[in-house]
Amino acid sequence: MENALIFFVAIPLGAAFFIPLVSLTLKWVPDLLANAVMAVLAAMAFLTIGQAGVYHLGGWGTHLGIDLRLDGLTTLMLVTINTIGLAMAIFSVQYMAKYTSKLRYYSLFLCLIAGLNGIVLTGDLFNLYIFMEIVAISSYALVAFGCEHDELEAAFKYAVLGTVASAFILIGIALLYAILGTLNMAEMAVKLAAGGMNTPITVALGLFLCGFGLKAALIPFHAWLPDAHPAAPAPVSALLSGVVIKTAGIYVLSRLIFNVFTVQLVPDLLSILRLFGVVSMIVGGILAIGQWDMKRLLAYSSISQIGYIVVGLGLGTPLGLTGALFHMLNHSVFKSLLFLNAGAVEYATGSRDLRHLGGLSRKMPFTANMALLGSMAISGIPPLNGFWSKLIIVLACIESGHPWLALAAVVMSLVTLVAVLKMLKHAFYDESKPVTVHATEVPLLMRTAMLLLAALCFVLTLLVLTGFRTPCLIAPAVDALSAWAGPTAGCGMGI
Repeated sequence: MENALIFFVAIPLGAAFFIPLVSLTLKWVPDLLANAVMAVLAAMAFLTIGQAGVYHLGGWGTHLGIDLRLDGLTTLMLVTINTIGLAMAIFSVQYMAKYTSKLRYYSLFLCLIAGLNGIVLTGDLFNLYIFMEIVAISSYALVAFGCEHDELEAAFKYAVLGTVASAFILIGIALLYAILGTLNMAEMAVKLAAGGMNTPITVALGLFLCGFGLKAALIPFHAWLPDAHPAAPAPVSALLSGVVIKTAGIYVLSRLIFNVFTVQLVPDLLSILRLFGVVSMIVGGILAIGQWDMKRLLAYSSISQIGYIVVGLGLGTPLGLTGALFHMLNHSVFKSLLFLNAGAVEYATGSRDLRHLGGLSRKMPFTANMALLGSMAISGIPPLNGFWSKLIIVLACIESGHPWLALAAVVMSLVTLVAVLKMLKHAFYDESKPVTVHATEVPLLMRTAMLLLAALCFVLTLLVLTGFRTPCLIAPAVDALSAWAGPTAGCGMGI
C-alpha cells in the first residue's frame, strides 16, 4: 500500500490542473471529475486501514529524500479528509451553481484536498510546511469565492493571521534544522531523545504552539475563524471546520508533541495543552450562545469542540488520546453536517439570520430533521457518536485526577445544547414565528450529502462496540502517537 501513497496527492493535484483545460467547452466536467476523484480517494483511504509503511519518493533514502509515512493516525486522517471531502463534492454540484465559476472552485477544492492529504502523509517538516501553504492559499481563495465585501474582508483577515502563523512555523523549522541538522521528523525524534532540550529548541516548540494553535483556532488565536467560516460557501465552511483546522492544527501538534518532542522531554507541555483546551472549550461555547448568524454560531461552537480534543490530548493517557481522536473524527462528521444544514437554509431562503427565519420544519422537513440529528450529536445526546467520545474524555479526566476538567466538559456540553437548541427553535420549530414562505426543500444531491453524514453519525457509534477503550480505527491511531510507526492491525476488543 505504501507505493500508492503518492497518489493521495498526485490524483487531486493533477485533476485540479486538468479541470480548467477542458471545462470551458465541457461544462459537466468539473462536477463529474471532482466527484469521481473524491470517490476514488475515499476508497483508497479505507484500503489503508490496517496498513503501515514508508514510501521513499524517487527511491531516495530517508536522510536525503522525501518520506511518505503510513500508520494508524495517518489512516484515521486520510479516512476523515477524503470521506468528508466526498460529501462536500456531492453537495457542491447543485449548491455551487449559484456562484460564478465552478471550474475554479473545483480546482481550488482539489488543491485543498491534495494539501491536506500531503500534510498527514509527509515525514519531514519542510514538506509539511509546503503542503500547509497549499492548504492555506486554497482556503484563502475559497473563503473569498463569493467576492462580496464580507467574503473579501474575512479572507483578508484569514490571510493576514494565517501568514503570521506560517511565519512562526517556518522560523521554528529553521531553528530545529540549525540545531539538529535534519528535517525528517523520525530523525529529529531520535536526536532530541539523545540530546535533550536546549533554549533554541524550546523557542522552536513555543513558536510551533503559537503557529499551529492559530491554525487550529485555539483561544486566544481564534480571531480569524468566526469571520472566515460564515463567509465561505457552505461546503468550504464544512471543510474548514470539519477537516482543515484539525489537520493543519491539531494533527500536526499531536505529531510534534507525541512523536517528535515527546512529553518526557517537556513535562509541562501537557499542562499547557489542558489550559488551552479548557479555555477554548468554555469561551467558544459561551460565545456561540450569543450569535444570531447560523454559521457564526457553528463557528464559535467549533472552537469549543476543538477545546474538548485538546483537553483529551493534554491528559496524555491512552484513554485521553482515545477520546480526543474519537471526538476529532466525530466532530468532523456532525459539524460538517450542521454547516451543510446552514448552507441549505441559506440556499432556500437567502438568509442565515435566525431573527429572519421561522417555521422551516414545515417547508424543509428533511433539512430540519438533519439539523436536529446533527445538533443532538454535537451536544452529546446518546446514543449518537458525540456522546461516546465526550464520555471517554470525561472518564479520562476523572481517571487522570482532573475532575474539574470533567465537570467543565459536562457543563459545556449542556451549553452547546443550549446554543444548538436556539438555532433549531428560531430557524425550524418556533410556531409563534411566521413561516419563511418562499422556502422549499433543497435539491436531491444536497440532501444526499447531508444523509451520508447523518448516517455516519450512527455508524461511528458502532466503533465503541469493538472496545470502549480501544475502538476500531481509533486504537491504531493512539498507538501511532506513542511510537512513530507501530499501529495495531486489528481492532481492540477489551473494555
